[in-house]
Amino acid sequence: MLDLFQGLATLVAAEPRIFWGRIGLMLLGFLLIYLGKKGVLEALLMIPMGLGMASVNAGVMFLEGGAAGTLFVDPLVQGTDATMNILQIDWLQPIYTFMFSNGLIAVLVFMGIGVLLDVGFLMARPFQSMILALFAELGTVATFPIAVALGMTPREGAAVALIGGADGPMVLFASLILAKDLFVPITVVGYLYLGLTYGGYPYLVKLLIPRRLRAIPMPSEDIVNITSGQKLAFAVIACTLLCLLFPVAAPLFLALFIGVAVRESGLVKFQALLSDTVLYGATFFLGLTLGILCEASTILSPVVVKLLLLGILALTLAGVGGILGGYAMYFWYRGKYNPMIGIAGVSCVPTTAKIVQKLATEANPGVVILPHALGANISGVITTAILTGIYVALLR
Repeated sequence: MLDLFQGLATLVAAEPRIFWGRIGLMLLGFLLIYLGKKGVLEALLMIPMGLGMASVNAGVMFLEGGAAGTLFVDPLVQGTDATMNILQIDWLQPIYTFMFSNGLIAVLVFMGIGVLLDVGFLMARPFQSMILALFAELGTVATFPIAVALGMTPREGAAVALIGGADGPMVLFASLILAKDLFVPITVVGYLYLGLTYGGYPYLVKLLIPRRLRAIPMPSEDIVNITSGQKLAFAVIACTLLCLLFPVAAPLFLALFIGVAVRESGLVKFQALLSDTVLYGATFFLGLTLGILCEASTILSPVVVKLLLLGILALTLAGVGGILGGYAMYFWYRGKYNPMIGIAGVSCVPTTAKIVQKLATEANPGVVILPHALGANISGVITTAILTGIYVALLR
């Protein structure tokens, strides 16, 4: 268990001074966020500083040689010659070296996504959302043994299985750590297939869910008033806890929840920075560099055919798993739950949630199931990040 949850393992193994220092700094991070939110301290500085402080002290893991460290930054690094020597005259080399080969591009995209997420949809119906998201992880779980059976190593199998999560940044991040030799084709295949969720999932839904069930309206429910303070508290606690359990994925957790924290803290200037400049800039260079990486000598390899097939399988199984979760909720609520919502557990935010609402409107105009779908959608992002942390922790 300690091998899996390395944040706890490093905490247990630390000398008392470091143990209590990490605990104290996590609590201090919480305090800075609270004081920033209340306006006692400067929110523009305290919110990101506090969450960064909590995350970096939670996300400590064992590195090479058994030394404890994090994946955020090494403030004691010396010498830049090695870094400068690998920068070539190729004009996109700096973008690739500084943004792709260390997963920074994934972190930047996640920051932008976090700003767009309203975790209130998840908090309003947490158990429904989490159950559907877990069902939708069928693709990331079932594809792994199939990939290994087809001759891939466990690390390669885990990297390609994460395509089933329909979350490109996590595919990129995991393949860098687990299957660096296949990083380029896995990432390219993963992002190519994300577009298929929009075009292919409607057919999968129509195949497996009859029109009369797609038309089921969700029963009226009491409106849960979730304040921005409660959403911020959720983001802070979830981020710190997940960093503590899965420090190897801590950069992704921090990036996602720092976006949520910025949104719920009302930091309008940071919201504009992350949702417009950072997200769109990172997405632009992500697409551009992925296109450049599709060079024939890199892509035309026999293993790519295997990756293509496994990518289709992973996303298909994820969709089927989500629909099975929707049916489970349909029977649990005795026919008063629209089973289509299940496929929104596949964490392609907000694409799968929009697909669900569109199909529901086609079947029965006036039906609104988007809030439920967004709850499952946001939960899917978190569960896929957790699966990424589990795979990387066990196999790296």
